[in-house]
Amino acid sequence: MFELVFLGTSASAPSIYRGMPALAVLADEQRFLVDCGEGTQRQILRSGIGFKRLNRIFLTHHHLDHILGLGGLLSTFGRWEAIDEIHLWGSFSAIRRAKSLINEVVFLRETPPVPIHYHRVAPDEVLFKGRRFSVRAFPVSHNVREAYGYVFEEDARRPFLADKADALGVPQGPERGRLLAGEAIATPAGRIVRPDEVLGDVIRGVKVVITGDLGRTDDIHAAAQDADALVIESTFLERDAEIARRVAHITAGQAAQLARDCNVKFLFLTHISRRYREFEVIREVRKAFPNSYVPRDLNRFAVFRDQLPQKLDTLDSRDDADYLPERGE
Repeated sequence: MFELVFLGTSASAPSIYRGMPALAVLADEQRFLVDCGEGTQRQILRSGIGFKRLNRIFLTHHHLDHILGLGGLLSTFGRWEAIDEIHLWGSFSAIRRAKSLINEVVFLRETPPVPIHYHRVAPDEVLFKGRRFSVRAFPVSHNVREAYGYVFEEDARRPFLADKADALGVPQGPERGRLLAGEAIATPAGRIVRPDEVLGDVIRGVKVVITGDLGRTDDIHAAAQDADALVIESTFLERDAEIARRVAHITAGQAAQLARDCNVKFLFLTHISRRYREFEVIREVRKAFPNSYVPRDLNRFAVFRDQLPQKLDTLDSRDDADYLPERGE
């Protein structure tokens, strides 16, 4: 299970209701940040997740609306927070711009009080391996030389079939752990038991795909395939598809079609433009893909395998005039 905390959901510039792009991903004891727009550290405080262990940051690309919050956040980490080190992943351009912001503006070319490790993203390589999950990157097409999305995916597993183990005389204890680890064991009666005899079929883990900004969807089908949750931009509506094409963004309708084509279980639309009312985005996407949601800042969801996400916050009255359809809609 992964938790998603939507810290900032606006596009390019903040609105009254939406902050700059940032998304926290919680998995086991680990915490990650995908993008860090202006004002992210305040959103982290407002969300209640706090700064502890939030020291791994993945940047989708180098545009300022996705990285400008790094300065304040890392300054706070360096002065106040009990964080031993910071890891930051991104493209060559994203890392170069982040280094310039951090080294020349925040720390004035002095040695940062907390070690900062910069990692150049390599597509399809495992960037982080946790106890039960991994994170990898995939390239996306945007109006920059390099841009990346990220896949958070639990390890596949094979369930232990206790009834079969009992029938074969496998005792309780470390022998069962060795079978789960893929080793053959000998029972007290001398019988050799192999893992395939006591393990069920492979069950895939939860898969969350986060795209960042992108101008086309046909080249990310492999990454998005069978995702339990797809977090994707929807900067424009179909009526402005030509504008979207010119500036290398996509529409809510394109996001919905991708979700349908790739057997996505649930779709989260973010990077919402101030030019639209929220209900317009919801209406367009749900025509093609009903299992979709337009998160607001500080919405929080738990994502499971093969079932709809569970909403964990209580912030969503949706009673503000800015979000309601006009009379007669």
